[in-house]
Amino acid sequence: MKRLVALALVCACLAGSAAGAEDAPAPEALQAAKELSAMVSGDAIAQMSAAMTAQIWPNIENSLSAKVDAATLAELRGEFEHSVATFANETMQHAPGVYARNFTAPELREIVAFYRTPTGTKALHVMPKVMGEVMAEMAPRVQAFQQDLDTKLVAILQKHGYKN
Repeated sequence: MKRLVALALVCACLAGSAAGAEDAPAPEALQAAKELSAMVSGDAIAQMSAAMTAQIWPNIENSLSAKVDAATLAELRGEFEHSVATFANETMQHAPGVYARNFTAPELREIVAFYRTPTGTKALHVMPKVMGEVMAEMAPRVQAFQQDLDTKLVAILQKHGYKN
């Protein structure tokens, strides 16, 4: 059943991505989106990478520390950090198109104007940290959520005569 839930989530994500990919953004919106993406990307990527490392690395380190020496562990961490940063940078390359498909050019210019204000500038620097904290709060509950959802979906399937 967990595979069913995972498959459903993957299909939903792919369907959303495919639907968005069909809508070509207007050139004016794409230009404004590139400006927004340039503002958002720099500090955000570094902070997201640091937050991901802080959240994920301790589990990797705990599972390997008894099996490998300190030098190997240090090299592994370096590769991990490099890979996370590369992944974040590559992912952000697609951000302008996503922004432009979801906002009009005037809306994007309004967002850029906001980010130029003192509050907007603060938001650019603080929001990645905030999102990292939100994700850290969510992470311990994901497994319980998956189990609860699995139980509910199995119950519905069984109610309708399907066996898992």
